[in-house]
Amino acid sequence: MRLALSLILVASLAAAVTACRSGNGEQLGERVVPLGQPVPKGGGAYRVGSPYQIAGVWYQPQEDPRYDRVGTASWYGELFHGRRTANGEIYDMDRLSAAHPTLPLPVYARVTNLQNNRSIVVRINDRGPYANDRLIDLSRRSAELLGYRERGTAQVRVQFLARAPLNGDDSYERRYLANQRWMTYAAKDPDRNRKDPISVGSLPKEAVTAKSSGWKTETKPPKTAARNDSPALKTAEAATPEGRILIQAGSFKSRDNADKARARLAAIAPVDVTPIAVGVDTYFRVRIGPFSTDRDAQSALSRAEEAGYSGAKIVSN
Repeated sequence: MRLALSLILVASLAAAVTACRSGNGEQLGERVVPLGQPVPKGGGAYRVGSPYQIAGVWYQPQEDPRYDRVGTASWYGELFHGRRTANGEIYDMDRLSAAHPTLPLPVYARVTNLQNNRSIVVRINDRGPYANDRLIDLSRRSAELLGYRERGTAQVRVQFLARAPLNGDDSYERRYLANQRWMTYAAKDPDRNRKDPISVGSLPKEAVTAKSSGWKTETKPPKTAARNDSPALKTAEAATPEGRILIQAGSFKSRDNADKARARLAAIAPVDVTPIAVGVDTYFRVRIGPFSTDRDAQSALSRAEEAGYSGAKIVSN
């Protein structure tokens, strides 16, 4: 479990920790799995935690289904590999996991590198980081996939998705990764992969406008491969105004059910949950997208239906 050390001890460890980890103010626990040995999945408990103080700063762990922030991500690797995380699991630097100061443990979060638009889903099962106003600390593998391992830090967007299973099942994270367009490019270019496992050439650029009350992203959404080879999908893609096509998965009276839908559908494309007033009642509308072509929207609709949302439909923005 990574607890706070004094600033003196942090300074003494700095030489042994990579630049992206120095000064985070965490203590090393006993290594329970030796380097080179397989790390078991899961084994921890669901925890929120009480308020705590690190280096004069108070942190308030809490349930926050609407958590959506932009900030700096760092990463941690071999020094913490095989040691207990804050919820009792064992840290594996080669899995898609992360540490966060306040979100419950374990939960799923989508992390997007705002410099290259790469997105992954990670399992948050640890506490930290506590240095330089950093927002999240990703595993070594996660930082590699997002393309900032060598650089050490990156500007990212972090979105809460749902609670993660205690058994450590990581199939959801791997399915989401396999559906990313940039990952598909990497898999199709073995020569490039040998030189750089993650750099995959040109990717959609994302413009990020920071605001004091929030943030806004403007990007061309990645296309998803169609799962249906019907003649209708083999026709030329229709040109449509950017970001005008969406999939409406449904409207829910319960915010929890809407959040569950968002977590289940996140592997398809970005999912938006919006409260809508209907008379005196409030419903939570779940939409996927936007998509730039009819073909992309049809493919996403098929996948939403496969995920159990038989009433999903294509709508205009």
